[in-house]
Amino acid sequence: MSSLIDIFTSHKSDRSFTDQPVDDAVLDRIISAAYRAPTSVNSQQVSLVVSRDAAKRAQISQIAGGQPWIAKAPVFITLVLDMHKSQVAMAAVDRQQLAHQSIESIVSGSTDVGIALGTLMAAARAEGLGIVPIGGIRRVPQELIALLDLPEHTFPVAGVVIGHVDQPAAQKPRLPLATFRHDERYQRAGLEQHIADYNKEILQHWKDTGRNDGESWSESVSGYYSKVYFPNVLPALKKQGFGNDK
Repeated sequence: MSSLIDIFTSHKSDRSFTDQPVDDAVLDRIISAAYRAPTSVNSQQVSLVVSRDAAKRAQISQIAGGQPWIAKAPVFITLVLDMHKSQVAMAAVDRQQLAHQSIESIVSGSTDVGIALGTLMAAARAEGLGIVPIGGIRRVPQELIALLDLPEHTFPVAGVVIGHVDQPAAQKPRLPLATFRHDERYQRAGLEQHIADYNKEILQHWKDTGRNDGESWSESVSGYYSKVYFPNVLPALKKQGFGNDK
């Protein structure tokens, strides 16, 4: 049990990979672990698109904003919220799917994608490989949808790079545990001080790892959340047939 806990508590996102291939049997085991991950009401509303072709990975790298590790590592997996399968299943019994028109289904499906993503990452690290999850595939999702030939009622939520690590990454510090674990009710007291302390800690982390351009957490999160970070997500969801209860 301790080895499993160690896999989770030692998580880090590696961004330096060799081009050594991932063995087929190893990749099969990693994918099989995610295949068995739980899904809401046994909806099985997750699909994986495995990209090993170098040209395809290079295209995905550009779609995601020019992230070179996607092109360098030998495996990229796109995790897809998939309500196309359920639509086909319902048509087989003359029923019409309506759930894809709700925010609830997007939340539920994205939750299941997150569970599968966590499983993939843990399984890959158990096999001695490095990983980095990628949200940047939502930057221009319609391009990725076309590249992967995704049908209606599907959406690429996240991806993960898998490969053999070249230069290991350093593990980032986190906000204090008190900002994460709340016993019985949400604990607001002390939050400002916890964040102030963490801002100092992560600035020191950047210096210790040679990043003189590193920002505090307050500055970093402001760069993402002072705007809609990926504004193309909503129009792409609508084009794929998803609704928002309106």
